[in-house]
Amino acid sequence: MTLWTAKLLMLLSFFRSTPGSPAAQDICVFLGEEEQNRLYEDGDVVIGGLFPLHYRPVSSLPTYNTKPTPITYKFFISRALRWIQTMIFAIKEINQHSDFLPELKLGFHIRDSSDDIPVALRESLLLVNGQPERGSSAGSESRDKGVERNINESKLSCAAVQRSVSPVIIGGAASGVSMALLRSLGSFHIPLVSYFASCSCLSNQQDFPTFMRTMPSDAFQVRALASLVSYFGWTWVGVIGVESDYARFAIQHFLQESVQFGVCVAYTHFYPVNPSRQALDELVDVIQMASSKVIINFCSESEMQVILREIRRRNITDLQWIASEAWATATLLWENFGDLLKGTLGFAIQRVDVIPGLKQHLLSLKPSTVHTSAFLAEFWEELFNCRLNGSVNSHSHMVNYHDRLPCKGTENLEDVYSSYSDVTQLRVSYNVYKAVYLVAHALQDMSHCIVGKGPFLNGTCADPKNFNPEHLVHYMKRANFSVLGTKVSFDQNGDPIAYYDLLNWQRNPDGSLHLVKVGFYDAASPAGSSVVINDSLIQWPFGKQASRSVCSDSCPPGSRIARRKGEPVCCFDCVPCAEGEVSNKSDSLECSRCSKYTWPNKARHHCIPKTIEFLSFHELMGTVLCVVSILGACITLSIITIFFAYKKTPMVRANNMELSFLLLVFLAICFLVGLLFIGEPSDWLCRIRYPAFGISFALCISCLLAKTLVVLMAFRSTLPGSNVMKWFGPCQQRSSVLLGTTVQVIICLIWLLTNPPHANSNTGYHSATIIIECVAGSDVGFWCVLGYIGILACMCLLMAFLARKLPDNFNEAKLITFSMLIFFAVWITFIPVYVSTAGKYTVAVHIFAILASAFGLLFCIFVPKCYVIILKPDKNSKRNMIQR
Repeated sequence: MTLWTAKLLMLLSFFRSTPGSPAAQDICVFLGEEEQNRLYEDGDVVIGGLFPLHYRPVSSLPTYNTKPTPITYKFFISRALRWIQTMIFAIKEINQHSDFLPELKLGFHIRDSSDDIPVALRESLLLVNGQPERGSSAGSESRDKGVERNINESKLSCAAVQRSVSPVIIGGAASGVSMALLRSLGSFHIPLVSYFASCSCLSNQQDFPTFMRTMPSDAFQVRALASLVSYFGWTWVGVIGVESDYARFAIQHFLQESVQFGVCVAYTHFYPVNPSRQALDELVDVIQMASSKVIINFCSESEMQVILREIRRRNITDLQWIASEAWATATLLWENFGDLLKGTLGFAIQRVDVIPGLKQHLLSLKPSTVHTSAFLAEFWEELFNCRLNGSVNSHSHMVNYHDRLPCKGTENLEDVYSSYSDVTQLRVSYNVYKAVYLVAHALQDMSHCIVGKGPFLNGTCADPKNFNPEHLVHYMKRANFSVLGTKVSFDQNGDPIAYYDLLNWQRNPDGSLHLVKVGFYDAASPAGSSVVINDSLIQWPFGKQASRSVCSDSCPPGSRIARRKGEPVCCFDCVPCAEGEVSNKSDSLECSRCSKYTWPNKARHHCIPKTIEFLSFHELMGTVLCVVSILGACITLSIITIFFAYKKTPMVRANNMELSFLLLVFLAICFLVGLLFIGEPSDWLCRIRYPAFGISFALCISCLLAKTLVVLMAFRSTLPGSNVMKWFGPCQQRSSVLLGTTVQVIICLIWLLTNPPHANSNTGYHSATIIIECVAGSDVGFWCVLGYIGILACMCLLMAFLARKLPDNFNEAKLITFSMLIFFAVWITFIPVYVSTAGKYTVAVHIFAILASAFGLLFCIFVPKCYVIILKPDKNSKRNMIQR
């Protein structure tokens, strides 16, 4: 509706006459009253300007019975007047240059947009259409004779009307105002150059092809803000904004950008431009109840004042404010709310240190000259709280205009502080300055056009003094120039390259505000280095460190994040890493599994080598088994020595001396075989260990079997007609031992050649330990070796049992029987224990079985003989041996 109304008013201002009337073709009609609130200077090209000098209109209900009174406002913006003066200064500076637009004089036509869309639309139509100057007759009549008579009296011939049309407008300040202006003026291709509108929506060249700005797009500001809160670890922030296109698009874009930086939004809340008590209570309730104490506010200075006033009333003091560029340098807020704003951080548009000559231009206002301009007079009277003589000002804010004392005429701007004369933060003013130079350089490029080589139809050029607005847009889009030593260029969307200063609101010792640059954002820098922050320069609201604002505390190394269902990603629980997994950084989304040979430390934040386990000579159990093995071998060798020393005695000779010596040697080998099971296993050791065990015991049992057979056959041969002993002579005895062992050797060879034992690192039995063990390779081979020993033992036991009733003094069968029973008891017990244990304990069981069975054979068969030989020599005689 606003769009069509604006277009209708514009068309009416062009064609207000009676159709068909001859005079209608030469009559221009201006609807409305003559407006004096403007700054104007004529020129060949008059640049229009819209600036928000007022805000917060005083509400009044229309009666619809009388003509509405002019809108009045509560506040006057002094720094907006500085922006106006900067535009005037830049235009005059350009006009003074003899080498820049020498044949062209620039003028200006500046009006107040009042930060209000309807007002801005009306003022923009006056800029681009030109307000006709009234004739003397029109100005002498009384204004209370009705609208019809006023219209009739303002009819002038078009030739008598002086209209200064602006082909380009510098403005507006707000994004919403700029969008409304573009939708109204876009059909006429009139370019709009904004110095403060930052909404990313305005970058859409399809919708707004005539828009340009010297203010960076909010797309960059939002990215900078997301980087800022992420840098300080503020992953839980509140975002509020005024109900405007500027705030809506900025917050929408922030919600998208924050995801990439791992930042979550605790809440978003929009509030009206002029919030009611209910709307204000809702907003502050959200702020007060939320767990997030870091707040990003997309608004202007005026809305921020209202919010801070309510926050102070409720005594809320633990907030960290993040300012959008719209109020990041609004120093007037500090006067009343400095205690609430200390430590505020915000990105402000790029500042220029100085615009040469601007300060002198600003301070050139004198009481004798300002009363003729409504804008200047209002500023003077508001600043010094006095009334100028002959003032054309019609605005009064918060006080009765006539209650003011007359100005003395000695007032001086240098004696008081005002945001108007403060040139320490030339940011928006710098944007205005660049906007003027953008138009001037476009006109300069237009004036350099060569006919026949021009950019328009058939190579034509535009006349800098009489051109269509779209011609100016063409040159503005291609402008590339330098201002105050800084290169100014624009992208395909008409946006400048973004650069922001990160400002920190700090309190001086005298209580005044000091805006300190603590970092910057440069969109031209490589990704990851666009934001630079000097933490040491920052003054925080409370303490010397940044406050914490997180939904959930950081998960330490050794744990991972577990998302809470239905809540933002920043709200989570910390779950310890599972067994065998680690996380070596905070806030890990998942734990990583350690390698096969490593294991988490106790804190589970890094992997450490697993404990290597094998039966070592250096540990107690290994040492004991080693000593016992050697002791067993030594005892065996001692018995061999005794037998050798008494080899001619009946006790040694009667018990098959050769087989006894062989058995003792093989028993010594069995004891020493136990040492092969101690120490770190290797492939070669494993290939020796099992065959040595099997063959050594096969030798021992074969010897026992041969001894038993010899004893048994010896007594059987005493029967008449028996010649059995000739088949069991010494050669046959040795052959039987060799035969019994050969079978075991063949089994071991087949085992070694098919699937031999080998060393293996067992990581599956215990998660934190690597068991280095010998695996059989072929279980069939292992059990065949063990089974063959069992078969030999069974045969030996059977033979010994058959020989149990032979004469006692000559009988060795009982001793062999008892030793075989011990042998079977050990190895039958060994099997379930061996299967149920793992690691070094399996090896220990195996060694224990070897030693136990070897000691059983040694003690049962040879210790009784040694007892007789050494302690009972009288029984070691032939007569005693043959005695029944």
